[in-house]
Amino acid sequence: MKNILKKFDLEVPYYSVSTGQDCWEGNGDAFKINSPVDGLEIGQVQGGTISDFNKVMDNSKKAFEIWRIIPAPQRGEIVRKFGEALRQNKEDLGALVSYEMGKSLQEGYGEVQEMIDICDFAVGLSRQLYGLQMHSERPEHRMMEQWHPLGVVGIISAFNFPVAVWAWNTALALVCGNVCVWKPSEKTPFTALACQQIIKKVLLDNDLPEGISNLIVGGRDIGQKMSSHPDIALISATGSTKMGKNVAETVARRLGKSILELGGNNAIIVTENADLTQAIPAIVFGAVGTAGQRCTSTRRLIIHKSQYDNLVNQLVKAYKQLQIGNPLDQSNHVGPLIDRQAVEEYQKTIKKAIEQGGKVLSGNEVLVGEQYASGCYVKPTIIEANADMDIVKHETFAPILYALKYDDFSEAINIQNAVPQGLSSSIFTLNIRESEDFLSYAGSDCGIANVNIGTSGAEIGGAFGGEKETGGGRESGSDAWKGYMRRQTCTINYGREAHLAQGIKFEL
Repeated sequence: MKNILKKFDLEVPYYSVSTGQDCWEGNGDAFKINSPVDGLEIGQVQGGTISDFNKVMDNSKKAFEIWRIIPAPQRGEIVRKFGEALRQNKEDLGALVSYEMGKSLQEGYGEVQEMIDICDFAVGLSRQLYGLQMHSERPEHRMMEQWHPLGVVGIISAFNFPVAVWAWNTALALVCGNVCVWKPSEKTPFTALACQQIIKKVLLDNDLPEGISNLIVGGRDIGQKMSSHPDIALISATGSTKMGKNVAETVARRLGKSILELGGNNAIIVTENADLTQAIPAIVFGAVGTAGQRCTSTRRLIIHKSQYDNLVNQLVKAYKQLQIGNPLDQSNHVGPLIDRQAVEEYQKTIKKAIEQGGKVLSGNEVLVGEQYASGCYVKPTIIEANADMDIVKHETFAPILYALKYDDFSEAINIQNAVPQGLSSSIFTLNIRESEDFLSYAGSDCGIANVNIGTSGAEIGGAFGGEKETGGGRESGSDAWKGYMRRQTCTINYGREAHLAQGIKFEL
């Protein structure tokens, strides 16, 4: 791992302005970063002060004056080169993601691949920032709409996807003509620093100011400063619902724009017509992938009574086969939680579930021993529960799956929708009527609804986001780019007379 850090010019065990690196210069308190994989210290990163933040903003605004006048296809070419640089660094950056965050190595590689994919998407998009032309009611007039960059886009990302979500926002924001200021999670700054080194080199190699893409390491005070700053036109924030509500309120108070990707409490409905050979692998990966620390992790399993006993028994057997350990070892299925605080939440949640009437069917164990020295490894847990339990409506970032039983299809839909969150959802059925009902206006109320695949693993081509307490924002594919631009309606009079709309006459 030291070799990988060295490759990205990240000095260990201490990273600060004193090392001579310039992808980030902080003058605040240091964040000590320990890997959840083995508990060892990766290094320390100096956080930023408000003064540091103000310098970052000054650099951003100056860079925007240059970047916004570059034609969009040329901006796309820079993003293409960034994607190529990511391809060259995929294995090393993926391993760093795995070691610093704790997800499996394959998932670390997958996260970098998401970054590459969104760059490819954005390159094509750079030639498709379409407006519309409309017919005017006035003679010899033409109406059209066009799109302009917003300015500075602020990105606040979470630890569980320490680099991919930043890339979702950055690739789109850049081709749209914006510049970016990124505050990564203070739990995973080294992956962010590595990304900043990669994109900075691309910018400098193309004679562009590095202020086009900026990074500031810091805590809640920096996030609050970003949310309240009048020169940040858009805040894209990923994290808890509580955090998102604070960001939304602060940004709205100054009439700014926000994209919020917040909590998820995702369910899979397994009907009496489901193919369990399809369902079981999807359920297991959805529930235990990234140790249950995805916003799209499967947390509730809503099973028809005719399938319940068989499916639960098979899942318990499958959970016993899971290999838990160092995520850099590709024979392991499940790595650690991010830190010991997450382990405590795992334990508290299971305790509450039992107190509310739940029955543990598998798991409920914190692993000990030399290979689990970080204290962050837990066994994925299945709890037999009912939908009325308060704890079932709460999202815990841990591998805890609630098994719920239902009698008829309408009951399953009601259970699915009876939580505050609305991110991802899924149904397993071979009955076309059930699948269409699930996708209808009276079906899933989530931003993502899948048939015969799990709740996690969204592709970048579709707009990503959810409803209710998930925030309502959209990132990544489809027309999510419009959130990073401002719309302008234009009317052109190419005639010789002045006509007013609605037939109004005004004569002097």
